[in-house]
Amino acid sequence: MLTLIGWTLIGSSVLAGSYPAFESVFLKDKHKRRKLIAELHKAFFHGDFFKKINNKPIYPSLLKIDQQERRQSFVFSVPKGMNPEEFTNRVYVFKQHFGQYITLEVNEQRGILQVYTKGLPSEFIYNYINIQKYMQGMKLPIVCGRNLDGETFLFDLAKHPHILISGETGSGKSSEIRSIVTTLIQTKPATQLRFVLGDLKRSEFHLFKTMKHVDGVYHTASELLPALKKIKKEMSKRGDLLDEAGVNSIYDLKEKLSSIIVCIDEVVLLKKETDIMDILEEISSIGRSLGVFIILSMQRPDAKLLDGKLKVNLTVRMGFQTADATNSKIIGTPGAEKLNTPGRMILKINSSLQEIQCPWLENDMARKLLQTFKREEVLQEPVQEDEYSTVRRLLH
Repeated sequence: MLTLIGWTLIGSSVLAGSYPAFESVFLKDKHKRRKLIAELHKAFFHGDFFKKINNKPIYPSLLKIDQQERRQSFVFSVPKGMNPEEFTNRVYVFKQHFGQYITLEVNEQRGILQVYTKGLPSEFIYNYINIQKYMQGMKLPIVCGRNLDGETFLFDLAKHPHILISGETGSGKSSEIRSIVTTLIQTKPATQLRFVLGDLKRSEFHLFKTMKHVDGVYHTASELLPALKKIKKEMSKRGDLLDEAGVNSIYDLKEKLSSIIVCIDEVVLLKKETDIMDILEEISSIGRSLGVFIILSMQRPDAKLLDGKLKVNLTVRMGFQTADATNSKIIGTPGAEKLNTPGRMILKINSSLQEIQCPWLENDMARKLLQTFKREEVLQEPVQEDEYSTVRRLLH
């Protein structure tokens, strides 16, 4: 049945001589809407998403549907007594009905299914100028890449502290780390942001050791430990300042203190270094309010290393292609084992999951972007190529 507004619009179209065109679009959209609703109901049926009451199956009810250019959103109720995890555990049912590019969030009362009409690009070239417009209001903007809405996705590390990045050789992990550090250096002056970089494989951070923002690039546990002890001492000092001022964060202090980011590649090589791991765990527990953050990277996740407080406090996970579902589960990014596009990752922020195409930033380009941030007395170092660079070159 047409609404009063609908009839009014049709009347206007007839007077304007454009009724046939309007009718075609109106009926087409209405038919598409009905088809989508029918498909959702089929998904509920095929996935056994119901709760039996008096031997009668009670299925979810559609509460709202919203159609946009790149996506359709469905809001549905969760029947009382039904475990929300039943939906997320069988998300494959929705993919069977709506395709690969969907997101699903479910709580005790309702679920939100978003179906994207277009997928992700196979490549997303890093462009700092385009990224800047998405940084509004962020203290520490972390660039992730292009999302299914066709937008560049960033989050604020100050609000979502501590990152775990994992992925196989050539998956794009190195380019993501390079994009993160390069963006932050361009965004914040050295007086407001300091880096301590652990490069245990001597392959990731050669590009940044000459930067004004970087306190040091450390290649062994014995080199890294004194730097981390210094940070621990600084955290204690900052804690005293918060107590004296009666505030919850260093960003609320009158005295402006720099943010500190500890970024360690292949942290798994440090798992037997209890002194280092204890400091990293302490940073993950109390670092947010003190302005100290960690970004940990590893090729293959280690369940023992990520057991306990450290794993819980890494609120952001970036899962690039993994060898199998077990590794994806350890990271906390289910589905990462199915990724087959270089630079593609599953991003998890708290409990929310989404697929992202990370930025592609070559070493040469990053070096040019960072030229003005180098310490003057340091000579330029030779360019090295990471695994993602090699894979991308072979594919083109």
